[in-house]
Amino acid sequence: MTPLAPDTAAAFFAVAVLLALSPGPDNVFVLTQSAMRGRAAGLWVVLGLCSGLLVHTAAVAFGLAALFATSTLAFTALKWAGALYLLYLAWQAWRAPVGALATQVTADAGGLYRRGIIMNVTNPKVSIFFLAFLPQFVAAERGGVAMQVLELGFIFMLATLLVFGAIALTAGSLGQALARSVRAQQALNRCAALVFAALALRLATVQP
Repeated sequence: MTPLAPDTAAAFFAVAVLLALSPGPDNVFVLTQSAMRGRAAGLWVVLGLCSGLLVHTAAVAFGLAALFATSTLAFTALKWAGALYLLYLAWQAWRAPVGALATQVTADAGGLYRRGIIMNVTNPKVSIFFLAFLPQFVAAERGGVAMQVLELGFIFMLATLLVFGAIALTAGSLGQALARSVRAQQALNRCAALVFAALALRLATVQP
Protein backbone atom coordinates (compact mmCIF):
# COMPACT_ATOMS: atom_id res chain seq x y z
CA MET A 1 0.00 0.00 0.00
CA THR A 2 1.25 3.48 -0.91
CA PRO A 3 -0.09 6.88 0.08
CA LEU A 4 -1.96 9.18 -2.25
CA ALA A 5 0.04 10.55 -5.17
CA PRO A 6 1.17 14.15 -4.45
CA ASP A 7 -0.63 15.50 -7.52
CA THR A 8 -3.84 13.76 -6.50
CA ALA A 9 -3.60 15.13 -2.95
CA ALA A 10 -2.92 18.66 -4.26
CA ALA A 11 -5.82 18.53 -6.72
CA PHE A 12 -8.18 17.21 -4.06
CA PHE A 13 -7.11 19.92 -1.59
CA ALA A 14 -7.83 22.65 -4.16
CA VAL A 15 -11.28 21.24 -4.88
CA ALA A 16 -11.98 20.85 -1.14
CA VAL A 17 -11.13 24.53 -0.53
CA LEU A 18 -13.57 25.59 -3.26
CA LEU A 19 -16.27 23.36 -1.81
CA ALA A 20 -15.71 24.76 1.69
CA LEU A 21 -16.11 28.28 0.30
CA SER A 22 -19.42 27.50 -1.40
CA PRO A 23 -22.47 28.49 0.70
CA GLY A 24 -23.90 25.67 2.78
CA PRO A 25 -25.36 24.88 6.22
CA ASP A 26 -22.00 24.37 7.90
CA ASN A 27 -20.25 27.58 6.87
CA VAL A 28 -23.45 29.56 7.47
CA PHE A 29 -23.55 28.02 10.94
CA VAL A 30 -19.95 29.11 11.59
CA LEU A 31 -20.74 32.60 10.30
CA THR A 32 -23.77 33.11 12.53
CA GLN A 33 -22.22 31.63 15.68
CA SER A 34 -19.04 33.69 15.25
CA ALA A 35 -20.97 36.90 14.67
CA MET A 36 -23.25 36.22 17.65
CA ARG A 37 -20.71 34.93 20.14
CA GLY A 38 -17.26 35.92 18.94
CA ARG A 39 -14.22 34.35 17.30
CA ALA A 40 -13.54 31.77 20.00
CA ALA A 41 -17.09 30.43 19.75
CA GLY A 42 -16.81 30.17 15.99
CA LEU A 43 -13.50 28.31 16.21
CA TRP A 44 -14.94 25.79 18.67
CA VAL A 45 -17.82 25.20 16.27
CA VAL A 46 -15.33 24.74 13.42
CA LEU A 47 -13.47 22.09 15.42
CA GLY A 48 -16.76 20.32 16.07
CA LEU A 49 -17.72 20.39 12.39
CA CYS A 50 -14.31 19.01 11.40
CA SER A 51 -14.69 16.24 13.98
CA GLY A 52 -18.05 15.41 12.42
CA LEU A 53 -16.28 14.97 9.09
CA LEU A 54 -14.30 12.16 10.73
CA VAL A 55 -17.57 10.25 11.10
CA HIS A 56 -18.52 10.76 7.45
CA THR A 57 -15.03 9.79 6.29
CA ALA A 58 -15.10 6.58 8.32
CA ALA A 59 -18.60 5.86 7.01
CA VAL A 60 -17.36 6.01 3.42
CA ALA A 61 -14.12 4.15 4.13
CA PHE A 62 -15.93 1.26 5.78
CA GLY A 63 -19.11 1.24 3.69
CA LEU A 64 -21.62 2.65 6.18
CA ALA A 65 -22.57 5.58 3.94
CA ALA A 66 -23.99 3.13 1.41
CA LEU A 67 -26.80 2.50 3.90
CA PHE A 68 -27.98 6.10 3.63
CA ALA A 69 -27.68 6.00 -0.16
CA THR A 70 -29.86 2.88 -0.44
CA SER A 71 -32.17 3.02 2.59
CA THR A 72 -34.90 5.65 2.41
CA LEU A 73 -35.82 4.99 6.04
CA ALA A 74 -32.28 5.58 7.34
CA PHE A 75 -31.87 8.69 5.20
CA THR A 76 -35.22 10.13 6.31
CA ALA A 77 -34.59 9.43 10.00
CA LEU A 78 -31.23 11.21 9.97
CA LYS A 79 -32.61 14.03 7.84
CA TRP A 80 -35.41 14.76 10.31
CA ALA A 81 -33.04 14.53 13.25
CA GLY A 82 -30.90 17.20 11.61
CA ALA A 83 -33.89 19.40 10.76
CA LEU A 84 -35.24 19.23 14.32
CA TYR A 85 -31.81 20.11 15.70
CA LEU A 86 -31.66 23.14 13.42
CA LEU A 87 -35.08 24.23 14.65
CA TYR A 88 -33.80 23.87 18.22
CA LEU A 89 -30.86 26.12 17.33
CA ALA A 90 -33.29 28.61 15.76
CA TRP A 91 -35.31 28.71 18.98
CA GLN A 92 -32.18 29.21 21.06
CA ALA A 93 -30.95 32.01 18.81
CA TRP A 94 -34.33 33.76 18.92
CA ARG A 95 -34.33 33.71 22.73
CA ALA A 96 -30.58 34.33 23.17
CA PRO A 97 -29.66 37.03 25.72
CA VAL A 98 -27.58 39.99 24.64
CA GLY A 99 -24.75 41.87 26.26
CA ALA A 100 -22.52 39.38 28.08
CA LEU A 101 -22.99 36.38 25.81
CA ALA A 102 -19.47 36.49 24.40
CA THR A 103 -17.98 36.20 27.90
CA GLN A 104 -19.65 32.80 28.32
CA VAL A 105 -17.77 31.17 25.45
CA THR A 106 -14.97 29.66 27.55
CA ALA A 107 -17.40 27.95 29.90
CA ASP A 108 -19.51 26.71 26.98
CA ALA A 109 -16.63 25.54 24.77
CA GLY A 110 -17.63 21.88 25.11
CA GLY A 111 -21.22 22.69 24.18
CA LEU A 112 -20.15 24.64 21.12
CA TYR A 113 -17.87 21.80 20.06
CA ARG A 114 -20.66 19.23 20.46
CA ARG A 115 -23.04 21.51 18.58
CA GLY A 116 -20.66 21.52 15.62
CA ILE A 117 -20.38 17.72 15.65
CA ILE A 118 -24.15 17.22 15.80
CA MET A 119 -24.73 19.82 13.09
CA ASN A 120 -22.40 17.97 10.72
CA VAL A 121 -23.20 14.35 11.58
CA THR A 122 -26.99 14.76 11.31
CA ASN A 123 -26.76 15.94 7.70
CA PRO A 124 -27.08 12.75 5.59
CA LYS A 125 -26.22 14.69 2.44
CA VAL A 126 -22.62 14.97 3.68
CA SER A 127 -22.21 11.19 3.86
CA ILE A 128 -23.77 10.70 0.44
CA PHE A 129 -21.63 13.51 -0.99
CA PHE A 130 -18.51 11.89 0.45
CA LEU A 131 -19.64 8.51 -0.94
CA ALA A 132 -19.90 10.01 -4.43
CA PHE A 133 -16.94 12.39 -4.25
CA LEU A 134 -14.04 10.75 -2.42
CA PRO A 135 -13.81 7.56 -4.54
CA GLN A 136 -13.17 9.69 -7.64
CA PHE A 137 -9.71 10.44 -6.24
CA VAL A 138 -8.93 6.85 -5.19
CA ALA A 139 -6.55 4.77 -7.31
CA ALA A 140 -7.44 1.12 -6.72
CA GLU A 141 -4.16 -0.03 -8.26
CA ARG A 142 -2.24 1.65 -5.41
CA GLY A 143 -3.95 -0.64 -2.90
CA GLY A 144 -5.50 0.16 0.48
CA VAL A 145 -8.67 1.83 -0.77
CA ALA A 146 -10.01 2.42 2.74
CA MET A 147 -6.75 4.07 3.78
CA GLN A 148 -6.80 6.33 0.71
CA VAL A 149 -10.35 7.40 1.58
CA LEU A 150 -9.20 8.21 5.11
CA GLU A 151 -6.32 10.28 3.75
CA LEU A 152 -8.71 12.17 1.49
CA GLY A 153 -10.99 12.76 4.45
CA PHE A 154 -8.15 14.29 6.46
CA ILE A 155 -7.22 16.54 3.53
CA PHE A 156 -10.86 17.65 3.27
CA MET A 157 -10.88 18.38 7.01
CA LEU A 158 -7.70 20.47 6.68
CA ALA A 159 -9.25 22.53 3.89
CA THR A 160 -12.44 22.94 5.91
CA LEU A 161 -10.50 23.98 9.01
CA LEU A 162 -8.60 26.67 7.10
CA VAL A 163 -11.63 28.09 5.28
CA PHE A 164 -14.09 27.88 8.16
CA GLY A 165 -11.45 29.24 10.55
CA ALA A 166 -11.06 32.29 8.32
CA ILE A 167 -14.84 32.74 8.28
CA ALA A 168 -14.96 32.50 12.08
CA LEU A 169 -12.23 35.12 12.53
CA THR A 170 -13.83 37.52 10.04
CA ALA A 171 -17.35 37.15 11.38
CA GLY A 172 -16.04 37.39 14.94
CA SER A 173 -14.62 40.82 14.17
CA LEU A 174 -18.04 41.89 12.88
CA GLY A 175 -19.65 40.55 16.03
CA GLN A 176 -17.29 42.58 18.22
CA ALA A 177 -18.37 45.74 16.43
CA LEU A 178 -22.04 44.86 16.89
CA ALA A 179 -21.53 44.04 20.57
CA ARG A 180 -21.61 47.75 21.39
CA SER A 181 -25.30 47.91 20.41
CA VAL A 182 -28.02 45.90 22.16
CA ARG A 183 -30.38 46.47 19.24
CA ALA A 184 -27.79 45.20 16.78
CA GLN A 185 -27.25 42.07 18.87
CA GLN A 186 -30.99 41.43 19.04
CA ALA A 187 -31.30 41.87 15.29
CA LEU A 188 -28.36 39.50 14.73
CA ASN A 189 -29.97 36.89 16.99
CA ARG A 190 -33.25 37.17 15.08
CA CYS A 191 -31.47 36.87 11.74
CA ALA A 192 -29.56 33.82 12.95
CA ALA A 193 -32.83 32.21 14.09
CA LEU A 194 -34.38 32.77 10.67
CA VAL A 195 -31.30 31.34 8.96
CA PHE A 196 -31.42 28.19 11.11
CA ALA A 197 -35.15 27.80 10.44
CA ALA A 198 -34.56 28.17 6.69
CA LEU A 199 -31.76 25.57 6.82
CA ALA A 200 -34.08 23.22 8.72
CA LEU A 201 -36.73 23.60 6.02
CA ARG A 202 -34.15 23.02 3.30
CA LEU A 203 -32.84 19.87 4.98
CA ALA A 204 -36.35 18.55 5.66
CA THR A 205 -37.27 18.81 1.99
CA VAL A 206 -34.18 17.18 0.43
CA GLN A 207 -34.58 13.80 -1.21
CA PRO A 208 -32.20 10.82 -1.13
